[in-house]
Amino acid sequence: MNSLEYLKQCGTTVVIDTGEFETIHEYKPQDATTNPSLILAAAKKAEYQQLINDCVDDVLENQGMLDIENKALVALDKLLVEFGSKILELIPGRVSTEVDARLSFDRKATVRKALDLVLLYQARGISKERVLIKIAATYEGILAARELESVYGVHCNLTLLFTFTQAVACAEAEVTLISPFVGRILDWYKDKEARNYARNEDPGVLFVKQIFDYYKKYGYRTVVMGASFRNVGQIEELAGCDYLTISPTLMEVMVKSNTRIEKVLDSSKSFQRCKLDRLALIDNEPMFRFNLNEDQMATEKLSEGIRKFASDTEGLLALLRSRIQHRLRDSKL
Repeated sequence: MNSLEYLKQCGTTVVIDTGEFETIHEYKPQDATTNPSLILAAAKKAEYQQLINDCVDDVLENQGMLDIENKALVALDKLLVEFGSKILELIPGRVSTEVDARLSFDRKATVRKALDLVLLYQARGISKERVLIKIAATYEGILAARELESVYGVHCNLTLLFTFTQAVACAEAEVTLISPFVGRILDWYKDKEARNYARNEDPGVLFVKQIFDYYKKYGYRTVVMGASFRNVGQIEELAGCDYLTISPTLMEVMVKSNTRIEKVLDSSKSFQRCKLDRLALIDNEPMFRFNLNEDQMATEKLSEGIRKFASDTEGLLALLRSRIQHRLRDSKL
């Protein structure tokens, strides 16, 4: 067996982190995750131009009364869902589709946008059970996810998660899944402390282990999906985690390796490993915000992540806006 197969034998569900269809077809994961950065990268490639053009044509045909900016916004939602729908043709499980990061601090707008995306999927004949709505783990985002899960039955993936405070609030909100960002945490500490870390000392890895044990000790149903890996060693240290979402580059390394991976995380041992008392944060906004503010790494990485995803969303909108304007000019000739 190869290393990826050994990982699956540890009880970990393997998820691929990409927006490219051929890569998904090659590795055949259970689930797939996307984000604006991945979609923007894919949208610049020749093989995806027809998909973009189809979204633009649909908007021009059915949303003729809207101005160009609103046409682009509608086309963006359609593009995200088109990518997600194509991905779902290639996998047996679920795809994560991200809410506009510019809405990260607006609970009501996040809920509306999530429901819009779910309706677009349903119009394609895709059940909401096969979709995870991806939301930044701000306080407003977590509240939006709680409402989506409890009121509308929409499953959520809380992303850009860097601190235990976020993880606790997500579990209390009973969100379906969280994505702690292992690699970005390591990046921050390596930069600040100018040192390298042994695998068992990696701060991103230790963070996921802490969440995993806390969730299992107190019986939370929220799935822990480690994300944003920098090397295979981080993945090996989290073997046994509920889910791991892995880039195509690292999947390729693992498929070409026959290194045996042993289970590290075992929920039967979580009660002994976790020494923390149960916390309550979801309905204590001042405490949530204070705890987040006290964690410099989490504050900086959350802010940075939102800015990056918002910027790439703007990039997608600019691409769509240009394509719409081009189509309108051609129609007048």
